[in-house]
Amino acid sequence: MTRVALIDDHESVRLGLEAACLRAGTKQVVFSGSTVTAYLDWRAFSQARPADVVVLDLTLGDGTTVTENVRALVSDGSSVIIHSVADRPAAVREALAAGAAGVVSKASRIDDVIAAIRTVARGEPLNNVEWASAVEGDRAFADAQLSARERDVLRLYAAGLPLKAVAERLGVAYSTAKENITRVRVKYVEVGRPAPTKVDLLRRAMEDGILAQAAPDPGSGDE
Repeated sequence: MTRVALIDDHESVRLGLEAACLRAGTKQVVFSGSTVTAYLDWRAFSQARPADVVVLDLTLGDGTTVTENVRALVSDGSSVIIHSVADRPAAVREALAAGAAGVVSKASRIDDVIAAIRTVARGEPLNNVEWASAVEGDRAFADAQLSARERDVLRLYAAGLPLKAVAERLGVAYSTAKENITRVRVKYVEVGRPAPTKVDLLRRAMEDGILAQAAPDPGSGDE
């Protein structure tokens, strides 16, 4: 059962999503409210564990920024899906850079939103039309200035190969491959797009066009 929180300042949107989650049978809506602050206060009061996935409106009516909201939710332990009209690509890019797992348009079919929740709950990156339109052509977002060798190491590693296999494939020492991945992570942190896990590196590789599609199982370790 995937635990879902719905944060949107339009009650009708929340009610529709809550009904769809209930109908799906595998999604439990543990919180429904209009602000991130209300959700975090509920967490503190109830001592409930974080929602697996938070479906978050891009712009809330309490004056908070999308960066503040996404970072607070990710730091709290949840994956975040932006549910938006998706007509503000700069704000969507801001949300993705802050750590959101993806974006789903409010014009999407409700089944597509449920499918997105399912994908993100599995720890997989959400790669769809809305996501692509938000990052396409935005070099300030996409460019971490990786060297050719770093891109080669990232491509193979994010595709699912262990670092030892990456080193063998490229004809370099294991220590060299490991150093390259460390530098890749540092460069992504420097441009505000941290990638502490292998799944995060897979997402960055997809965002930057280094890897065209998600690998079936990126794993989680560095070995």
